[in-house]
Amino acid sequence: MKANFIIRAALESDAVELKNLFQNTVLAINRRDYSQAEVEDWASCGDNLSNIEDMIKTHYFIVAVNQQSEIVGFSSITPQGYLHSMFVHKDFQGEGIATMLLNEIEQYAITNGIIRITSEVSLTARPFFEKRGYIVEEEQKRKANQLSLTNFWMAKQVICPKNL
Repeated sequence: MKANFIIRAALESDAVELKNLFQNTVLAINRRDYSQAEVEDWASCGDNLSNIEDMIKTHYFIVAVNQQSEIVGFSSITPQGYLHSMFVHKDFQGEGIATMLLNEIEQYAITNGIIRITSEVSLTARPFFEKRGYIVEEEQKRKANQLSLTNFWMAKQVICPKNL
């Protein structure tokens, strides 16, 4: 089934589709672990298209697309190794897209000498990241727009430092 999706670099012209995917995913999928008020507040963080456009320019930002060229997932990481985003369309959950995206992100990290990937992971995504070897370093409250939501500061060592 994974052959039905390809990974490519995000384009500025993808910004509206990325905004919609982010907001719809948060509202539908993250509702399992957060209140309606929390997901609405979190989803509102995607309202500013220029933030998405800036991330496309400054992060390693990739998208998964299906055979109809629809974006079904995306992920981004900074040059410093902060995994900023990982979202899969609500209708494409469980099809291996997040795994494909994270494999690509981790390969980018290794290729670019990033030793450790860190991320702020939702309650919903925590089990996925734990299966991939990420460790919870801290449970925290993070302000979305107006509300503070519980998430986890997680990390994974992707390259062994040479001077151990």
